[in-house]
Amino acid sequence: MSEDVRDNPARHRFELMVDNHLSFSAYTIDGPVITFTHTIVPPELGGRGIGSRLIAGALAQVRARGLKVRPVCSFVRGYIERHPEMQDLLVDSPP
Repeated sequence: MSEDVRDNPARHRFELMVDNHLSFSAYTIDGPVITFTHTIVPPELGGRGIGSRLIAGALAQVRARGLKVRPVCSFVRGYIERHPEMQDLLVDSPP
């Protein structure tokens, strides 16, 4: 599932294409911290779990790179709150 999510560093976002519609989560990177600023899922894809699939794939890549997460985006923050196994990625989480 996460293999469908791709990082587009030129546009500073993780992307997921489904049914010819692009969903993305924008970010900035400062050293070892990635800040997710906002996530967009087109209305045509709403209610299908596309946002969660996008963020799960993005966070898997973030973990693999050894980055910490600052979730300014409310969707990313909510996803991490609902998935305790991701909370160690938070900037303010204990080591």
